[in-house]
Amino acid sequence: MVLETVMISTALKTISLVGSALWIIPLLIASVSYLNYNKLDPESLVVNRKSLFREYDFVVVGGGSAGAVVASRLSEIPNWSVLLLEAGPDENEISDVPSLAAYLQLSKLDWAYKTMNTGRACLGMKNGQCNWPRGKVLGGSSVLNYMLYVRGNRKDYDHWEDLGNPGWNYDNVLKYFIKSEDNRNPYLSKTPYHGTGGLLTVQEAPWRTPLVVAFVQAGTEMGYQNRDINGAEQAGFMIAQGTIRRGQRCSTAKAFLRPIKLRKNIHVALDSHVTKILINPTTMKAFGVEFVRHGRKQIVLARKEVILSAGAINTPQIMMLSGIGPKKHLSHFNIPTLKDLPVGENLQDHVGMGGLTFLIDKPVSIVQDRFQAFPMTMQYVVNEKGPMTTLGGVEGLAFVSTYLGNRSWPDIQFHMAPASINSDAGARVRKVLGLTDHLYNTVYKPIANKDVWTLMPLLLRPRSRGWVRLQSKNPFEAPLINANYFDDPFDIKTLVEGAKIAINISESRAFKQFGSRLHRVAFPNCKKFEFGSDKYWECHIRTISMTIYHPVGTCKMGPSWDREAVVDPRLRVYGVNGLRVIDASIMPTIPSGNTNAPAIMVGEKGADLIKEDWLSKKK
Repeated sequence: MVLETVMISTALKTISLVGSALWIIPLLIASVSYLNYNKLDPESLVVNRKSLFREYDFVVVGGGSAGAVVASRLSEIPNWSVLLLEAGPDENEISDVPSLAAYLQLSKLDWAYKTMNTGRACLGMKNGQCNWPRGKVLGGSSVLNYMLYVRGNRKDYDHWEDLGNPGWNYDNVLKYFIKSEDNRNPYLSKTPYHGTGGLLTVQEAPWRTPLVVAFVQAGTEMGYQNRDINGAEQAGFMIAQGTIRRGQRCSTAKAFLRPIKLRKNIHVALDSHVTKILINPTTMKAFGVEFVRHGRKQIVLARKEVILSAGAINTPQIMMLSGIGPKKHLSHFNIPTLKDLPVGENLQDHVGMGGLTFLIDKPVSIVQDRFQAFPMTMQYVVNEKGPMTTLGGVEGLAFVSTYLGNRSWPDIQFHMAPASINSDAGARVRKVLGLTDHLYNTVYKPIANKDVWTLMPLLLRPRSRGWVRLQSKNPFEAPLINANYFDDPFDIKTLVEGAKIAINISESRAFKQFGSRLHRVAFPNCKKFEFGSDKYWECHIRTISMTIYHPVGTCKMGPSWDREAVVDPRLRVYGVNGLRVIDASIMPTIPSGNTNAPAIMVGEKGADLIKEDWLSKKK
């Protein structure tokens, strides 16, 4: 306790010098939470194996949202040996705190990717590029994300099966969502759509503002029910559920790897950057991987399979570096083509309209200057409650249909938050988004630290498709990412309709009690359009085009006759024996909702497919 008191005292002295700015919280968390880490989280960190075997039955590349699940489930077979290779480090005390999600972006836990400048989107970002955070850490993007637990729509998965992927319809994948889940909401856990006792904890944040209650009430005014958006029907409004446990983030590393860290048949190697899949060009059999760890190149062999779970950006990059990909593209870098496949194509992401801000008169939103760092931190550390438990700031979710969609398959999702770009006076959010100084200073600086709330409409099923390609043969150089937002004009048209629905929500009776009104300062580059017109909203959307951190589809799953397919319905790479892809890159189309829960589902189902294939050989 003496050391703890000294560290708290030091932190308080720092606060007295710099005020109660929210950015001081990481210092407090590092000092207080670290000392109590095992008390706060009984599952201690995984063992980072220094000395590895020469050979394993399965080598899993990437310990993210799907890879952690795959490795955990495969190790359930006692006589199988499993190695999990992760390029990043383990989680830390900052990543445990739900409200500090933005602090993890652009940190050492983030691959910190950027999209290419297309001139059609991200116009308000520096160099016209969107930041694309991806988790470079055990647990992957489940460590960086806003923890929202959303499964998507029944029709998404039925459509996957209609595309020629048997076993991927909704009824089939539902059991894998339920298998993972330990839902702590007593009203939901007893329904046939949710599970208890799984490894992944799901629940509402223990703290919320009255604004999210108004949000749900506004939905009922518009004819939408307050319903479980992961249940029988999706269209509706809901207080968000997230992957949190005891007020802390519940990543896939915490859920699936820490409980099994003492199993003898699984090794986890951190800081292990995979550079190549080893493939016998004669037999076309993947037999191992090459990786760099602490500056030293190493090789490990796989008796049965290599499983790529490196995500929608890194999986295609590794495959192309290994000679699997579009022949013309690989030839440009003098990479011998072992298998000509459309790797890196079919990139999809949910793009949202950022920066829509509503001013209010009552002090009920999250404003940085209002919160005192030390009391708020102690409330979190001691009671596991308070504002620091919010899901990255997002409190409400809704699924609605524009006139371009249909009620049973909504085309717009809303993220509701009791804050906006101005709420931290430019300390963090503007940097995470990469906003230009001119845009921020013109629109948001004048209302810095004012009480506000925001609605973010996001496009659920974009028609536009992007791609991921190599920038060079250097595996440590980021690949080129073309999000290709709004390549299809139908996408921007739909999102404009979403913006108009957002305005209607803000004008509901439920929000009038707060004096809610739209912040009407026009974007500098949009002043030529009438404020609030369709053309203006289109310009706004193209200016702050926000990724919702949901890239998928770059190693598309499909039947053998699908010329765009990279893997078959059992997730085996076409033409390469002993190689599977199990992550969000296999999704043929993006689910209608946040993609972390679907990625975990893919991990669960993918592990079962491997068990079925290999255990059946013994019968």
